[in-house]
Amino acid sequence: MELLHFANGAAGLAALAIPVLGLALVAEWAASGVVLRDGRYDFKDTLTSLGLAIGNAVAGRAWGPLAFLCYTVGYRARLFTVPGHAAWAWALLFVADDFCYYWSHRAAHRIPLLWASHVVHHGSTRFNLGVAARNSWTGGLFDWLFWMPLALCGFSPAMIVTMQGLSLIWQFLIHSAYGGRLGPLGTVLNTPSHHRVHHGRNPAYVDHNFGGTLILWDRLFGTFAEEREPVDYGTREPPPSPHNPFVIASAGWSSLLRSRRARPAGPAPLRES
Repeated sequence: MELLHFANGAAGLAALAIPVLGLALVAEWAASGVVLRDGRYDFKDTLTSLGLAIGNAVAGRAWGPLAFLCYTVGYRARLFTVPGHAAWAWALLFVADDFCYYWSHRAAHRIPLLWASHVVHHGSTRFNLGVAARNSWTGGLFDWLFWMPLALCGFSPAMIVTMQGLSLIWQFLIHSAYGGRLGPLGTVLNTPSHHRVHHGRNPAYVDHNFGGTLILWDRLFGTFAEEREPVDYGTREPPPSPHNPFVIASAGWSSLLRSRRARPAGPAPLRES
């Protein structure tokens, strides 16, 4: 019962944050379009992001239960039992969840099968809170694999999904078009500046700053890059249609299939010396 109390309380906090985040998006859009008029928002681009967000929410009806089921199976084979009522357990889970997110995110950029889903999030040539809502419809098919070790180590499925939800709040906010390095906090926390780098297609920025809430893993594993030059947002291969959510959601998979078909059949030829 105590576990459910903690999990439900945190889940409620995450749910309450949704309208607040929506208001933050509207405020940033108004600041950009009405006050500053700096072009950081484009109506069609933002509408596309919101369309992708709706599709992501619908797909989550399938992927969410799948992930919870897999965590439940892993939890039954757990090596330990982590008490859900203990503050230290949630503190440990915060760090462990972010560690899993780092590797999940890094793998999504390096493994073509995962990039086929994740590329959706990087398709916009702008960077704002609207882009934070631009998410894949198929990523949930594989994402749970990277959090399975937490279930095997004794974190309950309720604790895992709750911490994932709480982490998304910060990840949404760091997509702000404004804000910088947050001073000394930027040494530990992921910031809008760090995440602007992550969304850049500049050669110096590609495949850097994979962190969720923390930037420590990037510093530790050599994938950190400071924002030093203006960021060129988007992907090297833009989606075929910049404003059609259905085309954008499937473009990565289409590209993956084309690349597979283009490969020659049979073993690779020996390289001449």
